[in-house]
Amino acid sequence: MADDHPPAAAADAIGTILGRIPSGLFIVTWRENDADRTMLTSWLMQAGFEPPAISIAVGRDRQFLKAAGCGDLRFVVNLLADSQRGLLGRFGKPVPDGQDPFAGLIIRRSPCGAAILPDTVGWMECRVRPLPPAAVIPGDHLIVSGDITVAGTGPADAPLVHLRKSGLHY
Repeated sequence: MADDHPPAAAADAIGTILGRIPSGLFIVTWRENDADRTMLTSWLMQAGFEPPAISIAVGRDRQFLKAAGCGDLRFVVNLLADSQRGLLGRFGKPVPDGQDPFAGLIIRRSPCGAAILPDTVGWMECRVRPLPPAAVIPGDHLIVSGDITVAGTGPADAPLVHLRKSGLHY
């Protein structure tokens, strides 16, 4: 039986090259049981023209994945500006239940009620597409796709672009 794991030197090269793939940094927001939820993500890309769509790679243990699998979830993707690096620490870890993830920020609400952060490059409200059964998909992340239903633009600032030292971990 063949070993599917590369030797250490190859794994280091794989990690290096994956880390060199540029990605944006985005704050995903949604409402769940009348509470605001958030998730920082970098693995997001356009996934269609008609209808306009995006896809996000989501870790199997993330609350967003659970919410996306429960029905007709609508969510907002906030595209961070390069000048908003300070928000990364704030949204880098899940907020404990009962705490307001937007305390001290002046936010707006999208038509679905999800938070639109101030001064972002722009935002997109999306409707999640039905998810395939997770049990049949290997790996530590699943792909969630969403159709974009409405969007808005902010200042014409440069978007925040992210490179990692290694693409084998966060």
